[in-house]
Amino acid sequence: MILIIDDDIAVRASLTLLLKNEGYGAMDCAGPAEALKIVKSNEPDLVILDLNFSNDTSGKEGMALLAKIKLINAGLPIILITGWASIELAVQGMKLGANDFINKPWNNDHLLQSVKTLLDLKEKRAEHQTRKQLDKTYNFQHIIGEDHKMLNILETIGRVAGTDASILIMGESGTGKELIAEAIHQNSLRRNKPFIKVNLGGISTSLFESEMFGHVRGAFTDARFDRVGRFEMANKGTIFLDEIGDLDSGSQVKLLRVLQDRTYEVLGSSRTKTVDARIVCATNKNLNEMVHRATFREDLLYRINLITIVLPSLRDRPKDIPLLVSFFINNLKEIYGRPALSVSAGAMKWLQQLPLPGNIRQLKNLVERTILVSKNDELDIDDFRLQLELSPIKKGDVQLPGIGTLTLEEVEVEMIKRAMDYHKNKISKAASSLGLTRSALYRRLDKYQIPYDEAED
Repeated sequence: MILIIDDDIAVRASLTLLLKNEGYGAMDCAGPAEALKIVKSNEPDLVILDLNFSNDTSGKEGMALLAKIKLINAGLPIILITGWASIELAVQGMKLGANDFINKPWNNDHLLQSVKTLLDLKEKRAEHQTRKQLDKTYNFQHIIGEDHKMLNILETIGRVAGTDASILIMGESGTGKELIAEAIHQNSLRRNKPFIKVNLGGISTSLFESEMFGHVRGAFTDARFDRVGRFEMANKGTIFLDEIGDLDSGSQVKLLRVLQDRTYEVLGSSRTKTVDARIVCATNKNLNEMVHRATFREDLLYRINLITIVLPSLRDRPKDIPLLVSFFINNLKEIYGRPALSVSAGAMKWLQQLPLPGNIRQLKNLVERTILVSKNDELDIDDFRLQLELSPIKKGDVQLPGIGTLTLEEVEVEMIKRAMDYHKNKISKAASSLGLTRSALYRRLDKYQIPYDEAED
């Protein structure tokens, strides 16, 4: 049952008729006192809540009622609806626990989709499913993994893919965010429509409107032809906005309008266009921290993260490393014409212990380069170790200890021990990897009294 709380009888009647025509049970009331009684006694499945019940248009009455409802039932989905909408009200409502914010006059399809999404998500999670059970129900063929963290993520994707809920995928570089976005699209009702990928980090501020919304001939100096924007390409399908954390503040405002109103204007044209696209975003940045630093808009964050999926790093799911390595090996056997390729048990165990800051992308690169360089059909630890040593590693991917957990001296001692162990006590190689001369490394070994048996270089 859906509870409609609004002081306008016409609004209540219109929403009740709309919901009942879609097969939903509905109740309505005009004010806070009656609403609280119904929430306590009837336990509705969802609430559509107006923000004003008098001549005051500040929204304070609705916000106060929202807070009281959440005290009674914290898990109750709530859609805020008001004719006096503002970004500040939307953000405040989301902070108090609202799930969506819709302006009056509302779009029937948009409101019904929000209701359906929230009710679907409210249903109890199915019992934990095995990977085989998930694969029988959903199309996850390109996603490798049986770790319980990944199974939970796949289960969530399966449940929300059929809705139009906006999804934010977070995780370190190389964890497979694009694959997850594609899986969401492939398991949605839009699977036969376009899936448009946009790397927002690669679009300059000056070209943002042209890339995203398109332009007409003559809109600016170099606009010799009409251009179709990414949102128009994605109409009826899914648009994947990768690296959304790299978007500058001006472009964030322009994107917010599209996500909020589902309308935009082609550059050089005054005609407004409407877009119907599923929004999936991804980033390797902490958007909450960026909001606190005022480098990412809080209202935009609330628009893109109705559902948030956080992908684990590869070091947090080491049991999946053998599955990934085997998958890569099987694919590369055909590509490079080496059907006898395999990985030794010792090498597989060694790979599971690597930190791999570049995650799946780094592991795939390591496996492929090892195959290209090594002549052995059975790849061993030394084959992988050599290529790992030559791997380029982005400094931004290095995992450093938290401030206050280790002193600078303790970090130096640990790095020297790791370098000596990695290079099997070969002083020249260990020194070079640390950026030291042989004599400088000897001095540090003596200073910190680090035991070692020097091997021949």
